Amino acid sequence: MNFDLTEEQELFRSSIERFAGDLDSPARRAIRLAPGGYDKRRWAALAEMGSLALAVSEEQGGLGGQSIDLAVIGEALGRAIAPDPWLENGVLPARLLALAGENDVLASVMAGEIVVAAALAERQARYSVRPRQTKAKTSGSGYVLTGEKTFVLGGGLADKLIISADLDGATALFLVDTAAAGINRRDYRIVDGSVASELQLLDVQCTAESRLALDAAALDSAVAEVRLLAAAEMVGLSQRLFDDTLAYVKQREQFGVPIGTFQVIQHRMVDCYAKLEQARSTLLRAAMADPAGGQVWRRTALGAKAYIGEVADHIAREAVQLHGGMGITEELSIGHAMKRVLMLASLFGSSDATLAEYAEAA
Repeated sequence: MNFDLTEEQELFRSSIERFAGDLDSPARRAIRLAPGGYDKRRWAALAEMGSLALAVSEEQGGLGGQSIDLAVIGEALGRAIAPDPWLENGVLPARLLALAGENDVLASVMAGEIVVAAALAERQARYSVRPRQTKAKTSGSGYVLTGEKTFVLGGGLADKLIISADLDGATALFLVDTAAAGINRRDYRIVDGSVASELQLLDVQCTAESRLALDAAALDSAVAEVRLLAAAEMVGLSQRLFDDTLAYVKQREQFGVPIGTFQVIQHRMVDCYAKLEQARSTLLRAAMADPAGGQVWRRTALGAKAYIGEVADHIAREAVQLHGGMGITEELSIGHAMKRVLMLASLFGSSDATLAEYAEAA
């Protein structure tokens, strides 16, 4: 089987590397400290390269990328430790809007003109995307939303929100303006330095048109792909952690010789290398699977996320330990990479939770 990238994939990867590759730790931290945790001018530039349109079919005005194409972008962003919320505020809402047939809003998302955040998580639901506390009730020709949402990634940047709510025992999703009356927002920083939000929904009025034509199965499909692409980004982050650590042990001296000459250090680095290659193979297997496989494809994505999350966490901890105490600081890139790994590994389920879901699906 040929695992070489196509010409188009190589072009996308090169574009992402040029876009994000020149960021050092101070520049990355400055972007994180911008209002909302990100610079929207970068978002427009990222969208201009077609990275958001790749997640949308050609019939809906996009570039019609497959999971493997998106995985190439995710891995490149991870290797650059890019602070761009491409996955959480780009691919996820684009997939949901595309599945719902919201082409007008989708066009603005692909162009980078607006940012959409997905409000799916609730305090008592742990990793489930099934709404429990948030309720939707019919009111005249529209709906009224009440409840609370947490861990809304990019909530401080968003112009619109995709909010999940329980409607007569079924999962319903609504596209709502962030400035709508009744939405109270509190922003807070999470482990990777980005900004998430908690939302309090106090009788938020929604029109009938604001309800998305999506069911629970469509939501699960979009979430499964986001899990897979989170794994792709973690592979890129793991590669960066490995490369930076390998360079460090070759130059850091102790007892007059580089610590990379110590056999115990060599064994640990070889172990990380082997795990990294296994993780990349797992990603390729999952990314090249046919999403039309339904439950089989979803199980493959779950397995990839669970395994790669464990590998990325192991490599990150080894990188930090081999660098010593400074490995966790904001001054070194590996500190930024490790914190991003921690966030992605828990996105829509920790490795243990995802593995349990995988076993149940099997």
